[in-house]
Amino acid sequence: MRRTAACLLICGLATILAGNALAQEIDWKKVDAALGRTGAAMPGGVQRYALPRSDLNVAVDGVAIKPALALGGWVAFEPAHGGAMVMGDVVLTETEIKPVMTKLLEGGLEITALHNHLLRANPATFYMHVGGHGDPVKMAETIRAALALSKTPAESGQAAPAPAMALDLSTAPLDEILGVKGRATGGVYQFSVPRRDPITENGMNVPGAMGSANAVNFQPTGQGKAAITGDFVVTADEVNPLIRALRAGAIEVTAIHSHMLDEQPRLFFVHFWANDDAVKLARGIRAALDKTAIAKS
Repeated sequence: MRRTAACLLICGLATILAGNALAQEIDWKKVDAALGRTGAAMPGGVQRYALPRSDLNVAVDGVAIKPALALGGWVAFEPAHGGAMVMGDVVLTETEIKPVMTKLLEGGLEITALHNHLLRANPATFYMHVGGHGDPVKMAETIRAALALSKTPAESGQAAPAPAMALDLSTAPLDEILGVKGRATGGVYQFSVPRRDPITENGMNVPGAMGSANAVNFQPTGQGKAAITGDFVVTADEVNPLIRALRAGAIEVTAIHSHMLDEQPRLFFVHFWANDDAVKLARGIRAALDKTAIAKS
């Protein structure tokens, strides 16, 4: 066991170092220009771009959904020999699906999933997962052309830090219960909880910044309550223990599906929703996480 753990650590460090070295070979300013957005450097040499649907006014059960809660599309590029691997999750309305999908396919990218995350959303929103490998600039150009066929807001000029928004929510108890430190962004308190074991796609490591980590978001709804959503990343044998734990915590399961095509191990993504006392919901989320193989903090 100790030898296996040591091997995983060494392999993980080697992957990060290799990713950082390859990242130095990519001119991210050219990718920024091609995509029309400014990316953020993430661990492992990953460059991630936010695609929030701030133009949409979506409500679920009377709760106005902030982009950071469930409308935050993104794409991320991970350096690979001969170019980069791209993964992303684009938020679309029903009428935008066909033109965006067509343009992505014409540009040589792959569609790896199309599904809902929320139930009873008004208007309905859909989530298209995209993947590919090749020249990062050309892939960025294709993604930009596809997004232009939707109403996804374009980034105007250099990206500026989003203004801080006060959270009407006590977050320290949530950190303690979930065992990780969350971060406030766009009026939402977000948690990212990585899985314990490495995930690969076509032989490439898929770090949390590429969408392989559990995501849990809390949006305050007043008087200590919060609307929560996000997704758990689980193996087949973890799916039903997880959803039983969620239901025991009065948390609704809204979708179960895949995001990737050739990942190892095979993974499923379980989406959820609730609007209740934030501490109570955090305990329900913690009980669900305990049914999965998550990294120890």
